[in-house]
Amino acid sequence: MKILFITDLYPVKEDEKTTPRTLYDFVQGFRKSGHEVKVLKPNFILNSFLRGKPFYKTGQYNDVYNVNYFLPFINVKLPEQLQNFNPDIVLAHMPSGILFAEKLGLVFAAGIHNSDLEVLTNPLYSVYFKNRLKTALYKAKAIACRSEVIRQKLIKLFPDLEEKTFSAPSGIDKSLIADFNNAPLHSPVKVLTCANFKKRKNIDKVIEACKGLESFELTVIGDGREDKNLKKIDKSVKFTGRLTNDKVLEKMRDSDVFVLPSVNETFGMVYLEAMSQGCITICTKDDGISGIIKDGENGFLTLPISTEIRKILLNIKNMDDDTLNTLRYNSFHTIKKFTSEVCCEQYLQQLLKIL
Repeated sequence: MKILFITDLYPVKEDEKTTPRTLYDFVQGFRKSGHEVKVLKPNFILNSFLRGKPFYKTGQYNDVYNVNYFLPFINVKLPEQLQNFNPDIVLAHMPSGILFAEKLGLVFAAGIHNSDLEVLTNPLYSVYFKNRLKTALYKAKAIACRSEVIRQKLIKLFPDLEEKTFSAPSGIDKSLIADFNNAPLHSPVKVLTCANFKKRKNIDKVIEACKGLESFELTVIGDGREDKNLKKIDKSVKFTGRLTNDKVLEKMRDSDVFVLPSVNETFGMVYLEAMSQGCITICTKDDGISGIIKDGENGFLTLPISTEIRKILLNIKNMDDDTLNTLRYNSFHTIKKFTSEVCCEQYLQQLLKIL
């Protein structure tokens, strides 16, 4: 199958720190399965500068063609380098990708992220982008929602789109999954969180939840604009700064609990990574990978409130060995169902149904 993958959420260069690699991983997975994939990155220049994204000139960069636009994808066409590709299907992710794909007149599937829901619900976009995106979704042959939470939110907005929606979660490299571990909790209990320091990540709530708990030790990985404010909350917290992915996984293997009560997450690969390293994982209720994590069964769901997080942490500390090991066992078997190979294959099968 020949796939044209269109999105602006794609790393142009290997060393990009602020661009998630989840869609890149899908592309690589499709190629490993024998499919020919070309990547087009349409960049609305104003959006690039407003969001502080890396800027690249129009042209080919390794396996992705970057093309810049001053106007938001009104008169678009495929670059000359892609005009003879003749894809079987176009797979478009993020608002820019979907708006671009809708203008091509080709069979396409739309990949929905939290950014798309923002366009569809925020009054700031109601004058122009909302209607264009809505029109594109109705034209799409299928709609791949990046999590079940995203799918349910989209269906609530447009119930008549339900039949052509499906969930397309990310997966983790199965070689990274650590062996099952039923060791007792550390003393003090090691709690870890990891994120870019943005307001919506609610790292402050984690710090406040652990503050004053003598039987807990909190480590915070990351950096960002909230760095100074976060460090003022509790001087006993260990801040590591930004770490490489290998170092993050190493910290996770040495921790008991991972908690990130962020909101408006599209998915949240960091939760899967934490589960893969044996952490008891806590995420926000009705957000991110809520649904994959089932409260009290293979992890915990919380409101982004420090007192609620504290209750869960104390509950974990007071668990008997059997309950704790059952929770870990369930988490271990959950993560084995969410490998990159499995998730790519499920995505491909949904695309084949369209054709």
